[in-house]
Amino acid sequence: MATRQGLDSSIINRLGADTQDIFFAVKAEFDTDDIYIWSGKDDLVIDGNTYTGAGSLLSISEINESSELKSNGLSVSISGMDKTVLGFALTENYQNRFITIFLGYLMGGANESAGTLTLFKGRMTNLIINDAPTGSNITINAENRLVDLSRPANLRYTKESQNFLHQGDTGFNRVSSLQDKEIVWGKTGVGHFGGGGIQRDDEVYKNERDR
Repeated sequence: MATRQGLDSSIINRLGADTQDIFFAVKAEFDTDDIYIWSGKDDLVIDGNTYTGAGSLLSISEINESSELKSNGLSVSISGMDKTVLGFALTENYQNRFITIFLGYLMGGANESAGTLTLFKGRMTNLIINDAPTGSNITINAENRLVDLSRPANLRYTKESQNFLHQGDTGFNRVSSLQDKEIVWGKTGVGHFGGGGIQRDDEVYKNERDR
């Protein structure tokens, strides 16, 4: 799998063909399991994972990008899907779970991927289910990962926060004791006793430098 910053050789070779068969694939990461859906028919294996064909029932909103450092969201709609997908939508926790959209190329029209790249990766924010005579319509709204830049981290430079991130790490255990600790920097005039009496710090430095 590749990103747009670094296309792998399989995609580069495919771009040299006279015709291109492009597809979209969606990976939704729930707590219990992941859902894999793509825009073609039947099954398609991508990086060892089997994606279920949704055909025209899969709809992805426009993906916007800009030169500004900001989050752009999108929505994914799935119509008439089976009970497995509907069950995940009804019972699974979805908020802040990852969802990834891939753009891929088919190998000469067959159900074989010639390579994919990541168009979007973000977190699911809300999920809407609408019942219809032909089945349930599921719409997932997602925000880009850049939305995390506008959220407070809720972490501090304390041993409690550090242990929450890395259990057993003692790197911040003495932070609280440093708050009232007096540290003197660059103090001069401290005497050093030697064979010739008292010698100042700056004289010691001068003598060491001139050796």
